[in-house]
Amino acid sequence: MNWQADWGLRFRMFLTMFLLFALYIVFAGVITAYVGGGPLLFALLFGGLSLVQYYYSDTLTLRSMGATTVSADEYPQLHSSIERLSQQADLPKPKVAVIDSQVPNAFATGRNQKNAAVAVTTGLLNTLDREELDGVLAHELAHVKNRDMMVMTIASFLSTIAFMMVRWGAFFGGGRGRGGGRGGGGVVVAILVSLIVWIVSYLLIRALSRYREYAADRGAAAITGNPSALASALMKISGRMDDVPKDDMREEAEMNAFFIIPIKSGVVGRLFSTHPPTERRIEQLRELEHEMTV
Repeated sequence: MNWQADWGLRFRMFLTMFLLFALYIVFAGVITAYVGGGPLLFALLFGGLSLVQYYYSDTLTLRSMGATTVSADEYPQLHSSIERLSQQADLPKPKVAVIDSQVPNAFATGRNQKNAAVAVTTGLLNTLDREELDGVLAHELAHVKNRDMMVMTIASFLSTIAFMMVRWGAFFGGGRGRGGGRGGGGVVVAILVSLIVWIVSYLLIRALSRYREYAADRGAAAITGNPSALASALMKISGRMDDVPKDDMREEAEMNAFFIIPIKSGVVGRLFSTHPPTERRIEQLRELEHEMTV
């Protein structure tokens, strides 16, 4: 099975980014009309900080997750697998990191293909066999190949700003009247618009995130030529997720979009999951395996 451009993924990325851009234009116009320049200055400042965060995303993400970059001497088999799979995916070899955690999971991060990192937990290394681990690593490399981290970071920018404005709405504009309907009423309108923008962008981003998981699964099958190995890994990982201590990486639930299997975070987390149902992903992999054997 050769690597093929996933036009469904590209279309959804384009559509989501277009809708988010249109949402941003409306958002900026309403905030300027009702509140004035304060929130926009905040947005610019926050945008600058986000750019810095984006540029150093690999380092910051690894640190926040407690991941340690490891050498080939420390984890020779892991390095060998990632190097081999990177060559098969026509990618530069990413940095390799390990997290000391019982949770069997993995994620990829980095702003582009040349500045990427793949991290796995010790729980994952102890849970999967060689072929299953290859399937998971190939899934993460497919995220790198599809530039998912970059797209999701950019897509979530507006949602984060809107959320911050809802949370700190009273700070913007205060009760200062500026004429033309601005002042206290303007702040209320700004908070309301921010809330709507946040909800819509949140749903768009979650939809994009779920589809990119299907695309990464398909990419992993193309890289390894073994869809059943990833399907087996998903079953093992899914079965182990609820057996680990609740305080072990669960505080990092906001990183769900980057994990191979999301960490559950209550009813809302399940309803607005960043990942599609594991059963559906396994079904798709079985279908791919059938396609490859026909």
